[in-house]
Amino acid sequence: MGYSEFDGHPRQAWNVGRKVGPKRALKQKEVWAIRFWLDQEGRLRDRALFDLAIDSKLRGCDLVRIRTDDLVSGNAIRDRATIVQRKTGRPVQS
Repeated sequence: MGYSEFDGHPRQAWNVGRKVGPKRALKQKEVWAIRFWLDQEGRLRDRALFDLAIDSKLRGCDLVRIRTDDLVSGNAIRDRATIVQRKTGRPVQS
């Protein structure tokens, strides 16, 4: 949708000058640098989510939907948890 000359100042799009589309994968050195930084800052939850994301290759929207019940059974932590991806509908073992 275009702008009229009477609209005043046209707003710039939020992604002007940014790269759009798929991003390149993280290199092993970058992964270890992120893990080291999270450890130094004492961010245990963020480190756990990051490790889960890297190991299971889950998308961010699937990571934030994970509940404690998905990973814990009674008083024990599950060895394998199956999470259904929202975008593809396929199960992923983590």
